[in-house]
Amino acid sequence: MASLLARLMPHEKTFFVQFTEVAENIEAAAHALVDLLEDYRDVQAKIAHIKDLEHRGDQMTHDLMTRLNQTFITPFDREDIHELASKLDDVLDLIDAVATRLGIYRIERPRTGAAELAHTVLKSAEAIRSAVAQLEKHDRIFDHCVEINRLENEADRIVRTLIAKLFEEEKNPVEIIKWKELFEVLEIATDKCEDVANVLETVVLKSA
Repeated sequence: MASLLARLMPHEKTFFVQFTEVAENIEAAAHALVDLLEDYRDVQAKIAHIKDLEHRGDQMTHDLMTRLNQTFITPFDREDIHELASKLDDVLDLIDAVATRLGIYRIERPRTGAAELAHTVLKSAEAIRSAVAQLEKHDRIFDHCVEINRLENEADRIVRTLIAKLFEEEKNPVEIIKWKELFEVLEIATDKCEDVANVLETVVLKSA
């Protein structure tokens, strides 16, 4: 039995590596979104780059799920591995959704505050990457989760201010509809980051 476990246990580390790669890809997409909103040039190329990262993330998630189905012994509960992978994928999907809408809605220039809101998504992605990188050792994960929760609250505050300003300043109802949705999708991305933090906290508490 000991020799069997010795052969099986090394496979566990691949989950930590794969999750780290997924989190790094999300961080890269968040960086790309901030770059798009701060330097609104070569828009279609930048949107396409974010779409490529989203496709890469889908493949990573598929590979992770395949390994989960093929692995007998996992480093933490199977349902938590599945949930974490799913929640991470949600974050990336929302980042891609913002970029895609910028193209579909033919946004000529970002409104003031959009980049600031995107920065909260980036900071949340950075905190996720830091937490996931420590998942094997469980080192300071709670600190990163607290920061993600704080950023979600900050995003709530920012989006309320931006939407109020949008209704005060914008006279074109179509532009109001477009930007209200864009702001809300950005805020939902931080909600999804908080969902990731909740799963990470669950994993740590179960192993305590």
